[in-house]
Amino acid sequence: MASLRTIPRRALTSLSIPTRSTYPTRQFLPLQPRTRTQPHQPQIRPYHSTLHPRLPDHEYNNSQTAILSAALHHIPEHGFSSEALTLGARDAGFLDVSVQLFPRAEFDLILFWLASRRGLLRAKVEEGALFRRVADIFGRDVSSYSVEEKCRILVMERLRMNVDIKGQWQGALAQMSLLGHIPLSLTELHALSNDILSLAGDSAVDGSWYSRRLALSAIYASAELVMTRDPTVDLSETEAFVYRRFEDKDALKQKVEGLGQCVSFLGNTAVGAGRSWGLKI
Repeated sequence: MASLRTIPRRALTSLSIPTRSTYPTRQFLPLQPRTRTQPHQPQIRPYHSTLHPRLPDHEYNNSQTAILSAALHHIPEHGFSSEALTLGARDAGFLDVSVQLFPRAEFDLILFWLASRRGLLRAKVEEGALFRRVADIFGRDVSSYSVEEKCRILVMERLRMNVDIKGQWQGALAQMSLLGHIPLSLTELHALSNDILSLAGDSAVDGSWYSRRLALSAIYASAELVMTRDPTVDLSETEAFVYRRFEDKDALKQKVEGLGQCVSFLGNTAVGAGRSWGLKI
């Protein structure tokens, strides 16, 4: 048998020796062996584990937070848009291309607005200024307010945070009504209702824990829709609506139904937005 040295170079090309390119690339391998030179990379588990909970989908790193925080100041003029994100990136000292850090684009700005307003609401209660200010106006003691009255105060305080961007909020609702955005939108709504009840002093852990949060979510969602059509500067019409919703003795069943009406409204808005974009739906 001839050695490889005696075989012409042309004949070597006909040998069926697997080359490096014939092996599957590493990205298609189901498992990657751990080597000494390769650091171990944690793998995402395809199942739910309480020992390894998944982080929320709208947590941001320092650079993203800086851009989003700066973009909030441009929402009253430019709305929840890519232009507001771009201006925020410039204000924070980043290049315009930095907006690519946000895979959900404008929806990330909406989520950041919702989360930041929840944080601001918690800060006002923890500082003790909110309830004390309202109690001074009506000449009452803070300890005399019931959980329901505190919830009503917190709902109105949260709605007043939308005064400066009230003209842009219908566009935000249209974004939140898109099919892929509804889960995170409802998650934020639940987080807000849970925060309001906790800040109001609701510590009950009975079977009505979920129903109270559903009821409060329905009240807030419906009040938010009223707010977008409220022509008053101080949201007096919205405040009257919120008071009626809390004082209605027969509204317990309607509150849960109201949440379904809100979801239906978001769905109809999504259909309308899709048709405006030329989708055949």
